[in-house]
Amino acid sequence: MKRLAVSGVFIIGIVLGVAVTAGALRGGPRTDGVAVASSRRTAIVTAAEKVSPAVVSVSVISTRVVRSDPFGGMFPRDEFFDRFFPQSQYKERVPSLGSGVIVDRAGTVLTNSHVIRDADEIRVNLPDGRHFAAKVLGDSPVYDLAVLQLQGADKLPVAKLGDSDSLVVGEWAIAIGNPFGFLLEDSQPTVTAGVVSATRRDIKGGATESGMYKNMIQTDAAINPGNSGGALVNSDGEVIGINTFIFTSGGGSIGLGFAIPIDLAKRVLRDVKTYGRVRAAWPGFTVQPVTDLVARRLGLKEAGGLVVTSVVANGPAAKAGVKVGDRIRKVNERVTDTLEAAQGSIYGAQVGDPLILELERDDKPMKLQLILEEAPR
Repeated sequence: MKRLAVSGVFIIGIVLGVAVTAGALRGGPRTDGVAVASSRRTAIVTAAEKVSPAVVSVSVISTRVVRSDPFGGMFPRDEFFDRFFPQSQYKERVPSLGSGVIVDRAGTVLTNSHVIRDADEIRVNLPDGRHFAAKVLGDSPVYDLAVLQLQGADKLPVAKLGDSDSLVVGEWAIAIGNPFGFLLEDSQPTVTAGVVSATRRDIKGGATESGMYKNMIQTDAAINPGNSGGALVNSDGEVIGINTFIFTSGGGSIGLGFAIPIDLAKRVLRDVKTYGRVRAAWPGFTVQPVTDLVARRLGLKEAGGLVVTSVVANGPAAKAGVKVGDRIRKVNERVTDTLEAAQGSIYGAQVGDPLILELERDDKPMKLQLILEEAPR
């Protein structure tokens, strides 16, 4: 029956194809215009229409000090040389562009920290052509997220924030950015589409200029220069991430784009609105990896894990009973052998969240729970 059904569909398809071709040869319509219009309105089109009005361009002016050698670098410079032939120095205003997403009617904008770094002046351009000055409400270089407030804005479009924890690898991912709103007559955002290539990607420190990234969303949707701070959107028209950076050899997209999960961005946003700052979670102790050398010095049989080197008095670790010399094997059930792994264990954690430490003390296994506090300011 399955073969007959398939064959029947195939034969009908041939007959219809011949009929359409014959109609075209007679000068008749090649296809149904209504059907074409309907097929063009995909989930990607609908999602882009929902979110694009709230994706803005962020224009930043910063000041940098420029030093100029009067001899053009012909002679090696030292303290004696600089005393008699000092370099000329002047300040230069440097423009840069990025993207952002309006997340509420009050004019709150999410973007990347690196987009507004060292900004003296920030202006935001909406797709409808309106321009507003903006100020920084909160900035977290650790998470590479910044929260801006538009000045004097009303009747604003708002993007709906989704849930990045429920993402499925292979589902649609739509990258929307708006870096050129101040430069083009048409200030509409750009849209590229792909899929969620992977989730929970950890990027090693030093791989990017902005430092450590954890639990990132990877996508093959093109994230072009200037799209940092823009929206990564699912097929329901919900923002699932803040586009942040790409891996590239020549400056263009090669299908390796990364976005900060929107769930982390919502935590940062909540902290800024509640406390006026991004609160850094703090465990109250320091550690170092147990290498072969460290193991020999401590009289341990093998390398691995982290040894506690200091505990802050009255800090979270001290309250939990952690002591200098404890050897930590796991944090929140994750094997922890490097400083990066230790940092990753509290990356994205909030003040008040628990850390479960599985450690060894005098060769005896122990399990302790400490509650993260805000880092001393």
